[in-house]
Amino acid sequence: MKQNYSIGVDLGGTNIKFGIANEKGKISKKIVLPTKAEKGQESVISQILKGINSILDKSKDEIKGIGIGAPGTVISAKGTVEHPPNFPDWGKVHLGKIVSKKTNLSVQVENDANAAAIGELIYGAGKKLNDFLMVTLGTGVGGGIIFNKQLYRGSHGAAGEIGHISINHNGRKCKCGSRGCVETYIGNKYLISNVKKQLLRHRDSLIYKMIEGNNSLLSPKLISEAAEQHDDFAISIIVNAGQSLGYGISSVINVLDITNVIIGGGVAGFGEILFRSIESTIQRRVMKPFRDKIKILPAGLKNEAGIKGAAALVFYKS
Repeated sequence: MKQNYSIGVDLGGTNIKFGIANEKGKISKKIVLPTKAEKGQESVISQILKGINSILDKSKDEIKGIGIGAPGTVISAKGTVEHPPNFPDWGKVHLGKIVSKKTNLSVQVENDANAAAIGELIYGAGKKLNDFLMVTLGTGVGGGIIFNKQLYRGSHGAAGEIGHISINHNGRKCKCGSRGCVETYIGNKYLISNVKKQLLRHRDSLIYKMIEGNNSLLSPKLISEAAEQHDDFAISIIVNAGQSLGYGISSVINVLDITNVIIGGGVAGFGEILFRSIESTIQRRVMKPFRDKIKILPAGLKNEAGIKGAAALVFYKS
């Protein structure tokens, strides 16, 4: 029996992930390319097209389309991406139209966290849930909202931006223009920048020894490895990150009455320490009627949520 396939493109601030998947979400091939966001819009689009051409190992009549999960405000009906926070010099970009013209394939564009939410709804930890909040942790912090097994986009396609809930009105400046956003405490680049500032006060930490004076080696993976070896400084970084995210999630729960939360993305690799910190923070912050109903779940698709969700856009009907 002939199968239908789609190409999923997970556009991140640091890397772009590409995969070919069938309707059941099985990925047959995947690759990763650097985003090159700092080089501007044309460079990023060039990387997207390069990845699609590199991964295309099926005849085009088997590929039913391309799905792209992109950061920023996405108007899915028009395929436009507006002002993604970690992409310099991007305004309003007609990404779907550009990629479709270059590939001669239909293209569906959705916010990246929304795409991950769709992936978890169809294939992952959200399959048996009617409602959940999806949180993606990477270069930025994204969110997607599922109501009654349908994606909620909001009036302008930007619903679910949990990373831009302010938890400190005098806090760090965020690239979105606000201050004290959740993203400025747990987004990958902000997190690493903050660790660098603190490191000289923690010369006895395992992290300090592991990088041997080379700050470029700092990464969430290295912090996680140090925490697994019971390094107090590494553990405190993860606990604080969990608290910051927990503050933001608590506000969403109190507003929307959604008590199922699925968390994925690279920084979610901090594991049990992070999840315990998030849950204990939420328990202290949400209204009492919600407390015994809270479920914090790791993404079932792990780091493939973005690719599978993007690929599913071709087949998903909202």
